[in-house]
Amino acid sequence: MKIFLATSNPHKIIEIKQIIDRNIEFVPVSTGVEEDGKTFAENAIKKAKFAYEMYNSPVIADDSGLEIDALKGLLGIKSARFMEGHPYKEKNAMILELMANVPDDKRTARFRCVAVYYDGSPHIFEGLIEGKIAKQQKGKNGFGYDPIFIPHGYQSTMAELPSDIKNKISHRAQAFKKVAEYLVKKF
Repeated sequence: MKIFLATSNPHKIIEIKQIIDRNIEFVPVSTGVEEDGKTFAENAIKKAKFAYEMYNSPVIADDSGLEIDALKGLLGIKSARFMEGHPYKEKNAMILELMANVPDDKRTARFRCVAVYYDGSPHIFEGLIEGKIAKQQKGKNGFGYDPIFIPHGYQSTMAELPSDIKNKISHRAQAFKKVAEYLVKKF
């Protein structure tokens, strides 16, 4: 089976292929649509619908981000556009600087992912992982904000965890496992 994957992020493509370990050929496509929705779901649907109309074929899209309680609304659906044009190492450094005086019990955060399977209508799946923001960047695995996020139940950042563990517990893993379960039932 072939499904278009509405992303051009090579890290995300690899991660999704590892999570959805099925006999599916994913064809990555860049949509270039402006992510101006008010929710992760709106942005994911917009990307999926655009690609579906372009290729007239089922599409999977997602939108995800980091929500940090102490930084009320700074990231969230705007996570990818925070300090746009700067590498994530600098983005992470800025977040740590903004949180320099935030006590441990107020460093709560979560990664949220909304994945959409679009076949003419959207089928929406959400994943969420709670945790906290570290005091420094650590780890080489993963990408984006992984080096500053410590999931509940772990002492390591997402970027310090091996891929097999990350791909079991992450927000993206949760959302895309739900997509995979839906696809198994559908096909």
